[in-house]
Amino acid sequence: MMVKPAVTDLLKKVDNHYSLVIMTAKRARQIAQGQNPMTNVEEKSPVTLAVHEIYEDKVYEVENSDTNNTENEE
Repeated sequence: MMVKPAVTDLLKKVDNHYSLVIMTAKRARQIAQGQNPMTNVEEKSPVTLAVHEIYEDKVYEVENSDTNNTENEE
């Protein structure tokens, strides 16, 4: 099975594997919570949509939109 875009192509857009995973997860969560996708790809999966947004240079850094922040604010 061929995955498109390929991970090697996505790694040209970000610094490393870790950044790619974090960026994809955060953006996919935002899409799953109702934000509109910024890609024209016909897909239902928030993860696939997020990956295509990264590949299309529509997502560079995703701010955390979680309301349940567990970090100490001192």
